[in-house]
Amino acid sequence: MTSRPSRRPAIRSTLRLLATTDVHVHLLGYDYFTDRPSTGIGLAHTAALIAQARAEVPNVLLFDNGDFLQGNPLGDYIMQSGALQAGRVHPAVQAMNRLGYDAATLGNHEFNYGLDPLLLSLGGAGFPIVSANVARRLGASPTEDDTLLPPFVLLKRTLLDDAGGRHPITIGVIGFAPPQIVDWDRLLLAGALHTRGIAETAAVLVPRMRALGADLVVALSHSGIGALDLDPGAENATTALATVPGIDAIIAGHSHLVFPSDAFAGLAGIDVAAGRIMGTPAVMPGFNGSHLGVIDLDLAQGPDGWQVRGAQVAARPVQGAAALPPAPEVLRAVNPDHAATLAYARRPVGASAAPLHSYFVAVAANLPLRVVAQAQADHVRHQLQGRPEAQLPVLSAVSPFRAGGRGGPGNYIDIPAGPLALRNVAELYLFPNTIAALRLTGAELQDWLENAMGLYRQITPGLPDQPLIDDDFPSYNHDRILGVSFAVDLTQPARYDRFGALADPGAQRVRDLRFAGQPIDPAAEFVLATNSYRAAGCGGYHAARADRLIDVGRATIRDILLRCVADQPPIVSDRTSSFHLLPVPGASVLFDTGPGAQAHLADIAHFAPEPLGLTEAGFLRFRLHL
Repeated sequence: MTSRPSRRPAIRSTLRLLATTDVHVHLLGYDYFTDRPSTGIGLAHTAALIAQARAEVPNVLLFDNGDFLQGNPLGDYIMQSGALQAGRVHPAVQAMNRLGYDAATLGNHEFNYGLDPLLLSLGGAGFPIVSANVARRLGASPTEDDTLLPPFVLLKRTLLDDAGGRHPITIGVIGFAPPQIVDWDRLLLAGALHTRGIAETAAVLVPRMRALGADLVVALSHSGIGALDLDPGAENATTALATVPGIDAIIAGHSHLVFPSDAFAGLAGIDVAAGRIMGTPAVMPGFNGSHLGVIDLDLAQGPDGWQVRGAQVAARPVQGAAALPPAPEVLRAVNPDHAATLAYARRPVGASAAPLHSYFVAVAANLPLRVVAQAQADHVRHQLQGRPEAQLPVLSAVSPFRAGGRGGPGNYIDIPAGPLALRNVAELYLFPNTIAALRLTGAELQDWLENAMGLYRQITPGLPDQPLIDDDFPSYNHDRILGVSFAVDLTQPARYDRFGALADPGAQRVRDLRFAGQPIDPAAEFVLATNSYRAAGCGGYHAARADRLIDVGRATIRDILLRCVADQPPIVSDRTSSFHLLPVPGASVLFDTGPGAQAHLADIAHFAPEPLGLTEAGFLRFRLHL
């Protein structure tokens, strides 16, 4: 009788994946717009969580999921100061070097300054940066694309098993950006870059990574989580990505949310309790350094190599770790540029005789929007001098950037009357968009505004306390147009959904659209001043087409605004509104805003506002009577 050889027990180990996303140059816990420290954000504070998480287990990798180069005055200062041209390493990259990141990918905002500044900013990175679906030239398949950066990297590491043994392992890391980047920054990237869909690219390249020796594959997906969308050009494609065989874990981002969390409860294929998307472990760690994503992969090595036997997923908040001090290595990397940014941002540039705030921007006249719109219109008129388009009326489209939403109850403009510093101008216009102009008809203006009015929920006459704002509609897609007047009928359904798709062809919320007091002829022509993002059609504005563009240069709107504020007398109060909400008999609505709104109730006195206290999220809730 022969004895059977004993089966060698499987080798077991745990690999921890740590991740940040959408840091937006919030390297310190500091709000440059309000010029004071800010709790709950900043990579220096996230770094304390990173150190803590690394101390808990022996096998750890750290990734960033993109949007780390743009988002606040520190990022703008570095891009505009000439520091990078002089050979300096970008402070975000310096901080990531100090923290020992293993790999990163690009987000959409990395491209906001243009291709050359982006590549200059990435110089000095001590870690690989991968991007699989962004290419200088597309080939017949993703394997033949001339990608801007390497599409993936194979990290060779040594894994310590549960018994203390050491084993080689290869982790493949692949990165993706929203394919819409070539549209969102079309004026900067047209002809220079091309993109592919996220899931379609992964379906080709992940098997290649495996064939080249990847034991595990981690996908850095700068893309949101939502219902399964198999459209190759989907912006929020992480759920579709999770269906691609061969991916062991996903880092998601872009939408500034946290996963796992109840924000995703009830979505098909998404298991919040387990931290799984279509069965794949995934994490989305907030924004501005608010959270650290943690995925623990339970691994077993057998005849077929390393296999994932289980996983635990969490998004650890910085806010609850206030006792952890900021990482000194990040402070050392950033403090010189932080000090220079403060000096730059505190420069006096103008004055305002009235407070500038955005607490009621969704329901009433708004002075910050009017200031930006007027600066855009004046610039475009100047650019059109001596050209045929100079005979056309110039209108100006603007939208609110700081209007609560996912940014929380502190995400509002609140600048007191008095001197204005450069940081205040940056707060009025957050992004490095450039000026653009379109030649549109009256009918197209009507449709433009119909799209913008999707911000509001449909209101039923006679019912009290109906939510007014559709929380899923981004405020930056809610355009107002300076130079026309109109009314909004909230009893009508929205004509377009939040993506700009036609939802109800018969709906008409925009009523009595007028220019210079007269009804607008649908065939009349106008010049609409706007920004490069909107001129690319982003936000579902279908009239924004390349054949309607008028060349008015490529000055950044923030520079245009800065010159306007510096050259003009102090800004004065103006409650003249280009729009008003039509009465809805017997109806009241609930409207949430920042607590600072209490000081400005005169702006909405016509709604007889009733304060109802703070919501769980910290917003101040009002009952408004329509």
